[in-house]
Amino acid sequence: MLKKLTDMFLTFARIGGLTFGGGYAMLPMLQREVVENRHWATEEELTDYYAIGQCTPGIIAVNTATFIGYKEAGIIGGIAATLGVVFPSLVIISIIAAFLTNFADLAIVQYAFSGIRVCVCVLIFNAVQKLWKKSVIDSPTTVIFLAVFLVSAILTVAQSFYPNLTSISPIVYVVIAGVAGVVLHGGNGKKEVA
Repeated sequence: MLKKLTDMFLTFARIGGLTFGGGYAMLPMLQREVVENRHWATEEELTDYYAIGQCTPGIIAVNTATFIGYKEAGIIGGIAATLGVVFPSLVIISIIAAFLTNFADLAIVQYAFSGIRVCVCVLIFNAVQKLWKKSVIDSPTTVIFLAVFLVSAILTVAQSFYPNLTSISPIVYVVIAGVAGVVLHGGNGKKEVA
């Protein structure tokens, strides 16, 4: 058990230490490490953990690590995975906080951050492509995707013209999409094979 917990801590520490840009940018590494290499979760489970992690309070990466750790080794596994994913960030942020104020105005540092932001966009795009193949599998899921995408895109554009316009919480999107999934699939409790 100790070996499994250590492996879990180190795996999530590596993921947490090598991921820039937050939880969505972490998805490709999670898919490779958790789904393909360690088999701690399937792609469908990982997608579900991401959806739940988005709805629950806290950081999506921490929530997802906690779910996976708990699934594999109970409460102690959840703690090990959570500590693993936050440990590198804690160390790195402490070091950066000590030195960044001295170097933040340097052009080379600003250019580096610009490059990192572009890279994060590409990583998120790759993650979306992988999730697309497992999530948008039939006509009802395509309708749900298009509806959520259009509503969120319209609201984002509207907020640029009307800054005081209130945004919709991701929780609302997830709950409505879940209900729509039940309604559009007939709510018969049986999973249809696409």
